[in-house]
Amino acid sequence: MDEQDLLERIQSLVEEEHRLRDAAGSADDGGDSTARLAQLEAQLDQCWDLLRQRRAKRDAGENPNEAEPRPISEVEGYRQ
Repeated sequence: MDEQDLLERIQSLVEEEHRLRDAAGSADDGGDSTARLAQLEAQLDQCWDLLRQRRAKRDAGENPNEAEPRPISEVEGYRQ
């Protein structure tokens, strides 16, 4: 996945997140949207982390294609 693919994936996830947040007050879905929002947030964190890895490797003169997605459990444990 190259940088453009990652940016498109991030945009798609953000759009879905916005749709879910906009619809959150309109109907009771039994918590399905809450669970999906949590998944989206985790996937977004993972995508942003991979994008940062790729950019850091490129800036350091390394091959950005060697960047690997880290497990969500690891990415979610980062301090902001």
